[in-house]
Amino acid sequence: MDAVAHLQKQWFDCIQHMLQEGFLNDQFAELKKLQDENNPDFVVEVVSLFFEDSQKLLSNMARALEQNVVDFKQVDAYVHQFKGSSASIGAMRLKDVCVSFRNYCEAQNLEGCLRCLQQVQQECSVLKNKLERLFMLEQQIVAAGGSIPAIH
Repeated sequence: MDAVAHLQKQWFDCIQHMLQEGFLNDQFAELKKLQDENNPDFVVEVVSLFFEDSQKLLSNMARALEQNVVDFKQVDAYVHQFKGSSASIGAMRLKDVCVSFRNYCEAQNLEGCLRCLQQVQQECSVLKNKLERLFMLEQQIVAAGGSIPAIH
């Protein structure tokens, strides 16, 4: 197996794992379809913006939950925004945690909200690492003269 084929297999295994484990769903594949020769970094740019916005939202959520009197409606608004952003890039596990988080906001359950915040932070970190690996493999494939496989 040549170097390009080996890298493509690693890429394919990586994306399949993320899909099977629920880190990503078909929305990510749809996002990849929007990328072309005219905008080869489209997905990387969208995902980078997602993680930049995520850090701000996570900080806002944490600050809101640290207040003496927690404004659960405000926390819920942040979580709702985060859930929508997660869904737009196909980050299913993050979106699913946000659904639980919103239920705890509605119930004004501070402990549940704090647990969900930790879970969202953890899922976000794991997803970021996995996507960075995927994007690194894509760069290596292109640098070796290959093309990125399509997601089926």
